[in-house]
Amino acid sequence: MEKSGKKKLVEYSCADFAALLSSKAPVPGGGGAAALTGALGAALCAMAGSLTLGKPKYAAFEGDLRRMLEDAEGIRRRLLELVDEDAAAFAPLAEAYSLPKDDPERAKVLERASLCACEAPLAMMRQIGRAIELLSEMLEKGSALLLSDVGCGALLCKAALESASLNVFVNTASLPKEMARPLEEEAEGLLETYAPIARRVAEEVFRRVRKEG
Repeated sequence: MEKSGKKKLVEYSCADFAALLSSKAPVPGGGGAAALTGALGAALCAMAGSLTLGKPKYAAFEGDLRRMLEDAEGIRRRLLELVDEDAAAFAPLAEAYSLPKDDPERAKVLERASLCACEAPLAMMRQIGRAIELLSEMLEKGSALLLSDVGCGALLCKAALESASLNVFVNTASLPKEMARPLEEEAEGLLETYAPIARRVAEEVFRRVRKEG
């Protein structure tokens, strides 16, 4: 966090965020990148809704489009918040790992920090799952001219979902099995539910834009 100071990570320019990500700074890391990627996927869903609204051909879906647009914007904002929440959880985790292995408090401190570090990536997965559901609906109700944007959003969200899950599993590895299992089960369930939906959306977009089938 030394390089970022008090400035929020999401307040950096795209170029500066990418430079910070590639540097020796401990954050942002994979979790922040996952949240940002998911936010971009949700933003593409919102974009598709924004550019479809008002078109006579899609007037029957106007109410749904407004709802999807509002939901996608809320998800985007929440995922951006999670970039910094994930970063904030890293400092106590790093401190826990730095404790001497013979410190009698190390196990408890590491357990608390690891549990805390699971919260942001799990929250990301929940939000990304919602974004994937919206993209699936947008595929059918959004403008055909924005098909590729919906497909890109689905692929970004799938990558973000899987990336966030890695940040859950790497932290549950430090937890006792009875504490880790509920977190892992939720992450596994989110993966099993939403990754196939995102893949189907992307595959359908590929099929339509290449006029296959």
